[in-house]
Amino acid sequence: MADPSAVALAAGAGLLGGIMNALAGGGTFATLPALIALGLPANIANATSNFALLPGAVASSWTYRDEIAPVGGVDWRLLLGITFVSSLVGSLLLVVTPGHAFDEIIPWLLLIAFVTIAFGGRIGAWLRARTRIGTPTLVFTQMLLGIYGGYFGGGVGIMATAVFGLLAGIHPREVFAMRTAMLATANLAAAFIFVWFGMVAWEPALPMIAGGVLGGWLGAHVGKRLSHGVVRWGTIVITAATTLAFFHRAYG
Repeated sequence: MADPSAVALAAGAGLLGGIMNALAGGGTFATLPALIALGLPANIANATSNFALLPGAVASSWTYRDEIAPVGGVDWRLLLGITFVSSLVGSLLLVVTPGHAFDEIIPWLLLIAFVTIAFGGRIGAWLRARTRIGTPTLVFTQMLLGIYGGYFGGGVGIMATAVFGLLAGIHPREVFAMRTAMLATANLAAAFIFVWFGMVAWEPALPMIAGGVLGGWLGAHVGKRLSHGVVRWGTIVITAATTLAFFHRAYG
């Protein structure tokens, strides 16, 4: 990674990933392809991406700290605690997943994220008109999000935005604070596991961290001024494009 172009690629991907995480989630969609382009196996690239985006996620979460609030009547501290524990489980699952298998799993995880964000609002309205979605459902779903975040991380912020809208009727812009806090918590939990098992490639991770911190700070400040529509459609476009790219990579 002494090559200046490799350092620039890692830093630039971190910058873009940090901005994306702060605005709509999905920062992994910028950092993971860059790390794979630098020659890392998919599972190592994913672990490195997760670790590199952690400081930026923390920076974004700190910027939104005055907006964090309960979700669907559930205390945000409980939701973050559930996220941390379940993300430990998800990251351990990645440790035991062979790299070649992970290559084929990634596109399907992204497809789930796309469907959720694109159609979650309509599905949520349909469900709320017919049934009451209580606290146990929200807690259980948060556990699944934590496992997903620890295992892959790509699109977990997008999925959280959609799920909170689905189960609690919260608009994407109103969930910025909780989403960024959840992302930081999931990344933190996974970082412990990935560092412990030696899955972080440090040379590309360091410039990516620097870019991610700057991007997280910039994105959070810009995000406070964006409209609901820009956030929603930007999220859908980013997710769709990345999902198609990863399907082509795995099966094309």
